[in-house]
Amino acid sequence: MLNLIVSRIAQMFFLLIGISFIVFMSMHFAPGDPARIIGGPTATESDITNIRISLGLDQPVLIQYKDYLLGVLQGDLGYSYQTNESVNEAIATRFPNTLNLAIASMIVAIIIGVFAGVISALKQNTWLDVFTTTGALAGISIPNFWLGTILILIFAVNLQWLPAGQLTAPFWTVEGMKQLILPAITLGTGSAALIARMTRSSMLEVVRSDYVRTARAKGVKEKVVVFVHCMRNAMIPVITVIGMNFGFLLGGTIITEQVFAINGVGRLMIDAIANRDFPMVQGSVLLVASLFVIVNLIVDIVYAFIDPRISYD
Repeated sequence: MLNLIVSRIAQMFFLLIGISFIVFMSMHFAPGDPARIIGGPTATESDITNIRISLGLDQPVLIQYKDYLLGVLQGDLGYSYQTNESVNEAIATRFPNTLNLAIASMIVAIIIGVFAGVISALKQNTWLDVFTTTGALAGISIPNFWLGTILILIFAVNLQWLPAGQLTAPFWTVEGMKQLILPAITLGTGSAALIARMTRSSMLEVVRSDYVRTARAKGVKEKVVVFVHCMRNAMIPVITVIGMNFGFLLGGTIITEQVFAINGVGRLMIDAIANRDFPMVQGSVLLVASLFVIVNLIVDIVYAFIDPRISYD
């Protein structure tokens, strides 16, 4: 296990360097000049040139990347072109909102997805199976922005039961939890549908196994068969889906944060892209990529605890 962790950390280091290079080059070769955006419509060519020199954009792009990479290795993600705010501080301020939203969405997805998948597998070819399968297909098909808008219209505007997001209160307070409900449901629905379908497929495979039939033949209670014998072995592929979806949720909160006016990393990234704020975009993408790799490493470690037969030697 230690060898796995060391190996993954080494791979993560080189992977993040590659990602930083791709993002850096993509931003610099994309249309739009940040110096002109900063200067505004009244800026002269001399003003734009001076801005470009002050930002270091007059240097060859590979020299710019070298300077940026050296800063990243020292823990410095640079400063925003638009606000001159430290990228580290900007992300640190907004990341808790994104993380809380992703965790709440994942909790919603796991509860709904695992429960629906298990029920669907145990009641195969019944109306419950058809209902959950149809619901999973609908969950995957419904766009987040549409679902979020409908939830706001029903529960925040018409019924006035819940606030329409924003996450202004601490998440551990009652008001903070209320603010998380609608965004979490909006973001977690698609993941819940994927988890439900994977749980159903995995449970159907395990339920038909010889050791499950043997347990039932010995008179083991059905609850013990389902939750001890079936669930533990069926969870391996489900955990893979959960881990990957959590990584996607961390990077996929952009639309949900826009709909619910949440001041998170996703919304920060959208504004930075629109303004060609290179350091802010690069820092945000690097953070999301790092978290995605870390989550996948945690998933691999969890495998070994769930199924001792899995070895990384």
